[in-house]
Amino acid sequence: MTAISRPATQKAWSSAEAVIRARRSVRAYGPDPVQQTDLLAILEAGRWAPSPHNSEPWRFAVLCEATSKERLARAMGERWRQDLTRDGVSSDAINRALQRSLLRITNPPVVVVVCLCRDGLDEYPDQTRQQAELLMAAHSIGSAIQNMMLVARERGLASGWMCAPLFCPDDVVSALELPEDWSAQGLLLLGHPVAWPEPRERRPMPELIRWVDEPDV
Repeated sequence: MTAISRPATQKAWSSAEAVIRARRSVRAYGPDPVQQTDLLAILEAGRWAPSPHNSEPWRFAVLCEATSKERLARAMGERWRQDLTRDGVSSDAINRALQRSLLRITNPPVVVVVCLCRDGLDEYPDQTRQQAELLMAAHSIGSAIQNMMLVARERGLASGWMCAPLFCPDDVVSALELPEDWSAQGLLLLGHPVAWPEPRERRPMPELIRWVDEPDV
C-alpha cells in the first residue's frame, strides 16, 4: 500500500483511518486481473455491513468477462440515450457521453453490480413507513459498498462507485438475466489503477458539525 504522508503535528492514524484516507475513486484501470482471493475478501467485507433487522438486503452480481460488461454497458447506454434525447441533448454529445460510459464500465477487470433484495425487509400498509424501510435498506447498501472499497484499498486495489443503475434498474436486471426481485443500486468497479488520483480537498470539520451537547474532555 502506498505510504501516506501526514502533518507532523497530527496524531498517528490507526490502520483503519489510514485506509479510509487512502481510498480514491478511480476511473482508469490496468489490464492485470483481480485475484480470486482478493475478490472473495472484498465481497465478504460487503456482507458484514450493518442492515435493518439484520435483513442483509444486498446481492452481488460479479462480472469478469468483457462480453457481460459490454452487454451491461450497452443496455444502460440505450436507456441513457433515450433520456438524453428527451432532454434535447444533441446526437453528437450523446454519442460522446455514451462512449465514455462504455469505456468506464468495460475497462475495469471486475464489475460488481450491487443490488437490493426486499426479502427480509418489513412490510407496512402505508407508503410513509414502507418508503422509510426501503431507505434504510438503501443506506445499508451504501455501507456494504464502502466496506468493499476499503478492503479493496487495503489490498492495494482501486475501486470506483457508479450510481447510474438507479436510473435504469430494470434494464440492468434484464441485460444480465438477474432475479426479478433484485433491484440494481450501483456498480463497484475493481482493478489495479493506472495511477492513484491525488486526494481532493474536504470541507473543514467546523462546517460539518453542530454540537448539540459537547463531550466532556
